[in-house]
Amino acid sequence: MHKRHIHRLQQTVSAELNQSDLHPVLKRIYSHRGINDPAQVDYSLEHLMPMASLKGLDEAVNIIRQAIEQNQKILIVGDFDADGATSSAVAVRALNMMGATQVSYLVPNRFDFGYGLTSELVEVAKDYQPDVLITVDNGISSIHGVAAAKNAGIKVVVTDHHLAGAQLPEADAIVNPNQPGCDFGSKNLAGVGVIFYVMLAVRTALRHAGFFEQGRAEPNMASLLDLVALGTVADVVPLDMNNRILVAQGLKRIRAGKCCVGIQAILKIAGRDIGDLVASDLGFAVGPRLNAAGRLEDMSLGIECLLTDDMSRAMDIAAQLDELNRNRRAIETDMQQQAMADLQPLLDELGDEQLPMALSLYNSDWHQGVIGILASRIKEKFNRPVIAFADSDHGEIKGSARSIKGLHIRDALEAVATRHPGLIIKFGGHAMAAGLSLKAENFNQFQQAFEQEAGRHLDENALRGVIESDGELSASEMNLQLAECLRQAGPWGQHFSEPVFDGEFEITNWRIVGEKHLKMQLQSMDADAAIDAIAFNMDASRLEETDGFIHAAFRLDVNNFRNNKTAQLIVDYFEAI
Repeated sequence: MHKRHIHRLQQTVSAELNQSDLHPVLKRIYSHRGINDPAQVDYSLEHLMPMASLKGLDEAVNIIRQAIEQNQKILIVGDFDADGATSSAVAVRALNMMGATQVSYLVPNRFDFGYGLTSELVEVAKDYQPDVLITVDNGISSIHGVAAAKNAGIKVVVTDHHLAGAQLPEADAIVNPNQPGCDFGSKNLAGVGVIFYVMLAVRTALRHAGFFEQGRAEPNMASLLDLVALGTVADVVPLDMNNRILVAQGLKRIRAGKCCVGIQAILKIAGRDIGDLVASDLGFAVGPRLNAAGRLEDMSLGIECLLTDDMSRAMDIAAQLDELNRNRRAIETDMQQQAMADLQPLLDELGDEQLPMALSLYNSDWHQGVIGILASRIKEKFNRPVIAFADSDHGEIKGSARSIKGLHIRDALEAVATRHPGLIIKFGGHAMAAGLSLKAENFNQFQQAFEQEAGRHLDENALRGVIESDGELSASEMNLQLAECLRQAGPWGQHFSEPVFDGEFEITNWRIVGEKHLKMQLQSMDADAAIDAIAFNMDASRLEETDGFIHAAFRLDVNNFRNNKTAQLIVDYFEAI
């Protein structure tokens, strides 16, 4: 395991937090995340940011409202990940709820069309004969695709959240908080959050026009928050307060059983308790199963799971998604082994601390749909920006990039493209994740250019990696009451991280479970007894370095085994003391 530095966060707890009834440990945790007032963790819907400041919203609403009123044909064009699937489902469900009867969706197969609204996909879209085409979770870079749709006489509304390039598509309306000139207070909305806001505004416009006074029921848009929560968590966008509200409200509905049967079915297949659900369950149980459809086959299967109201059909699809996810895991394991074999000569020569500042990996046998996960795994192992490439068509290779703190990966790709014109065919993405394509023959040149660009932004401290700790827990605090309090105090996620603590322990017992997980009994220096702990995907050989005493970074969690709940530590990292 790459050696990390454990840094204890230090932040004075505000007077407002101190005066609250929150648990003392939770006060400390919230203060570390910039919370100074209990109102900042009040996740009521009335605290959502107002939609009026979204640039382009009025134009989009007018087009969609008119399409509903005139019963025009509307086509939703989504993306092949969980955010795209939930965005498509929100759009279709919302439009149907508001009276539209001619709504279809189209999601590109990544192997045939690639990402976004391409000119080739527009040719397929024409078969639906849409009057209006709405992109969800894509479109901000679809210059040629939007032009092709417009030339075919189709009105185009782009809804997206990805960073805009130098040129915007000439759509009839663009709603994207990250487009130039948009004053919306949160730039962190996922694609599903953007289309949810758009549909909220459409309902408001229809209400003001008297549309629901003609015997039509006005829809409750909160019924879509389960999908919004799922897409937001699965896309790993920063959980600012606005996103935390969306996720918290969605989780509340799911726990109450007020969610679509597709989510219920996937949770059942995954063995998760719907009544005790937290954000990480969406991220680690539901999201990957949805994503497996888009990675290995066609995301239409995932969207159908989210659209059906038939539990029997939802269970059938959820079982298919689960099987695809098992296949994805097997493929991923093989690819990881191949990647480590390719890196081994470098590791033998330099050691993992002296690897290049950025890693570009390519293997012609790799599966294009799984390279994003591979990049994430290698990034986690070595704490370096990683781009994994797989073969595409026409002599091109496609890459999926994952970054670390200190390197904005999309900006880095743009810098490489600027310094080396023609090297990158196309790219797009976020600060921490991006995609690109280039000619296979240019891989070595790109590898060098990307490493040089990373070196302009990163140093040895950034590459070492820091685990930010919320401090120590006393033995008396490592209990079920606090574990359940922390579990429900979220939603935790990107940029609002789940609490991590650190401390020194003696390992009083250990064994391997599930072939690759380290089950331990840990006793802190001030404890009379040991507490259960588990380290997932941890090499037991590392225990040989410890003499039985470790400094560990861990999370306090609830272990629910055969309906018996106990506190346990989930160890993320340890080193000898």
